Amino acid sequence: MTTPPSMPKLTMVYPCAWVFKVIGADVTALRGAAIEVFGGTPCAISHSNSSSTGKYHCLDLEVTVADEATRNTFHHKLKKHAAVKLVL
Repeated sequence: MTTPPSMPKLTMVYPCAWVFKVIGADVTALRGAAIEVFGGTPCAISHSNSSSTGKYHCLDLEVTVADEATRNTFHHKLKKHAAVKLVL
């Protein structure tokens, strides 16, 4: 068995724009979650997709993050929010 070549580590240059994809049942509640989590940080919110039954919706939340810690904090807060089922 051969070992695959190691991949170079990805380096991020901050600040940078980052898009979080959030999935949940209520579009209004998802928008509210974004406003609550990002606070005064400007965020572009756009509808990405809906399930064929309309039960689930996906929003793209684009925000500028200053560093990895901020990006991780936003991700963690979105993940913990009651309106959010999944964060990508």
